[in-house]
Amino acid sequence: MTEPRRRARLVALTALAALLFSPPLVLVFDVTPSGDGPSWLPLYLFLAWALVIGLAAWLMEQREEEP
Repeated sequence: MTEPRRRARLVALTALAALLFSPPLVLVFDVTPSGDGPSWLPLYLFLAWALVIGLAAWLMEQREEEP
């Protein structure tokens, strides 16, 4: 992968992370499923965090293509 392409993908990943952790979207998951149980917020935050970290690792580990 060329350097400008990798940089563009990392910028897109940063934008995705900013969207996933923006307050309006986080507040959607800050509700209890039945009123008595725990909130969905910790699960959402963990899964969003894992997705961002996984995508960053995948982008950074891609090897340069040989001509």
